[in-house]
Amino acid sequence: MMKLNLTRVDYVQVGITSPKSMRVLPTSGKLQRIAIADNYGILQVFGAKKAEIQQVFQTPPSQKITRLELGGPIGGVKDRIFIATGPEIRGYTKKGKNFLSFDTNMSEPVQSFHVQGSDLFVCGNFIFNHYHDCKDTNYYLCGDKINDVLCLPMDKVTEITPVLACQDRVLRVLQGSELLYEVEVPGPPVTLQMYDVNGGDEGNEILFGTSDGRVGLTSIGQLSPSHRWELTNEKRNGGILCLDNYDITSDGVLDLIVGRDDGQVEIYSYDEADEPTHRYSYTCSESVTSVQGGIISSSGYDEIVCSTYAGWVFGLTSEHQTKEFGPQEVMVESGTAHKLMGLKDDLEQLQDKVMKEREKYQQTAYSNTAVSAVPLFKINDKFVLNREDASYTLSLELQMPIDNVLLQSDVPVDLLDVEKNSAVVSHSACNPEEGNFVLATYRCQANTTRLELKIRSIEGQYGTLQIYITPRIQPKTCQVKQYPIKPLSLHQRTHVFDDTRPCNTLKLTGQFSLAEMHNWVCFCLPELPDRSPAGDSVVFYFISTFLDTQLQCSYRKGEAIFKSDNISTISILKDVLSKEATKKKIRLDINYDINEDSIPHTLGLIHPKLEYQLLLAKKVQLIDALKELQVHENDTSFLSPEYQQILEEADSLQIEYKKQPCHLERLYGMITDLFIDKYKFKGQNVKTKVASLLEILDNYELKTLVDFFENSV
Repeated sequence: MMKLNLTRVDYVQVGITSPKSMRVLPTSGKLQRIAIADNYGILQVFGAKKAEIQQVFQTPPSQKITRLELGGPIGGVKDRIFIATGPEIRGYTKKGKNFLSFDTNMSEPVQSFHVQGSDLFVCGNFIFNHYHDCKDTNYYLCGDKINDVLCLPMDKVTEITPVLACQDRVLRVLQGSELLYEVEVPGPPVTLQMYDVNGGDEGNEILFGTSDGRVGLTSIGQLSPSHRWELTNEKRNGGILCLDNYDITSDGVLDLIVGRDDGQVEIYSYDEADEPTHRYSYTCSESVTSVQGGIISSSGYDEIVCSTYAGWVFGLTSEHQTKEFGPQEVMVESGTAHKLMGLKDDLEQLQDKVMKEREKYQQTAYSNTAVSAVPLFKINDKFVLNREDASYTLSLELQMPIDNVLLQSDVPVDLLDVEKNSAVVSHSACNPEEGNFVLATYRCQANTTRLELKIRSIEGQYGTLQIYITPRIQPKTCQVKQYPIKPLSLHQRTHVFDDTRPCNTLKLTGQFSLAEMHNWVCFCLPELPDRSPAGDSVVFYFISTFLDTQLQCSYRKGEAIFKSDNISTISILKDVLSKEATKKKIRLDINYDINEDSIPHTLGLIHPKLEYQLLLAKKVQLIDALKELQVHENDTSFLSPEYQQILEEADSLQIEYKKQPCHLERLYGMITDLFIDKYKFKGQNVKTKVASLLEILDNYELKTLVDFFENSV
């Protein structure tokens, strides 16, 4: 298989860009043009012949542009540019003529849309509208946030079939204004793309990318879906922001191009079984908001065009960017001298502009009429729960370099190592009695515009994580971001519930409305929509990312029932919900049914994790002694195979142990809570027995532990 060798070529920098706001225009000529829209409301189209920028048109600044799509006649060339700005959709020809300004009259700004012929499929955060010839045709109110929309190609599929990518890990397939069915996917889907440009042979195959970094292919059948394949995220790379199909490998088969929010661009080719195989990766320092394939700067040379959050537009081209001159074979970049002259002129103009602005600022700063102006800057932030390691990833991205980030938490949290993070961290002393558990400062290296942190919380302890972000700009300024650490913060939405597991039940009745109970449940659990769901009753399912225990929440006006195979989950809900009801002066009648079989069941789920951590800790403790023995003894073949393996894997064992700080203590804490909660529901205080429990854990055996739980009182 031919090795891909792509070279980066920078084209322009525009304002901050939203995901999927750049497209490569189809053309009858040899070179293609790029259309890009930014958050300053500017749409521009340009070409890049031999890396020289040739502007076609540029609109004046207006309201923030959230999305850019291409449209055209069904089955024809899609060379018309459509942008979403506020509640409005505007259309432009490839030469810049504004032929459409359509106000959707939606109550929220347009976040995503899709164009096919005269049909327009428009979504806000929760509302879907279908317009035909700009006339309202269909409407759907979604129960959770809509991240993206597309429609199966009308020239291949007879029924108009829009598909919504929703935050609750579901693709919703519509027909008219009705929900046809739901497709559960492994993570919150952020972006959708037709497979093979037109959805495969039958036009019903859709690629999806999730916020936790997975890519999958699913077929949308008339009555039910079928999953084709899924790319897992074992390397824990960033979330998917954009996808495209383009034959960059020139083998006659379209390749899959992936753009991630941690700056990675990946190319996958398809094997004989139509399964994707990784071919190429490129990493930049900013979120990749759009990826497109095309022939941009040199005819005959394919390239991948990328746009980033900070507004950079660059290409990864298959053209070699070097030329040989003279007998000494000096390697000189093509067009370098001309480029350098242009850059020198631009730099001089910018320096003059900076000098004038600085003088202007100094004059106003020392005058009596001076008004203090704090420079505003936008922060692209995400706080996402990872299923793989039960931790939260906090990513912060600015258009300018970050100077430092201060993290403060009023509840205990663990700060985990992130390999990509080059910032220097320093911890400050804290006083938990004053509600300050964690205080850490991350000092960033020069030109760092994106910082990623990993945080693990403790269920049952809830509060607020505050982040103070200071960029390298003058005058010095700082912005604060707040993230709630919820009582059941390590639970994740799912759509299945195993009734065969032994379950504990908590039932609450009282004078509360559906909306009030929904607000309380939102306070306890992540990944729920802020607005109260439509209907008289609602059911949500969750799974613990740390223990794989499950939770069912079903509630309506005046009644709420919670079921879980973990007593501690029920205990946390009982304490928090009764506290929230007390604040509202609402009296709750609380009934619970405890299933004794759930205790050995939950301990059985903890067992493999605890056994693994105890064994890992034991191995790490032996490493120093074994290494000392290795120094004194030339031949260590007399050691048992187990000890020899520990020596061979010493480095990887220590790295793994270092990556899991407090993991063993966390498992001990969960078992202790389970023990206390079991007897709390029986009205017995067993805190005096905790020391005996810890002794059993130090000499751990599952049967002994289960016996202690059953016979300690």
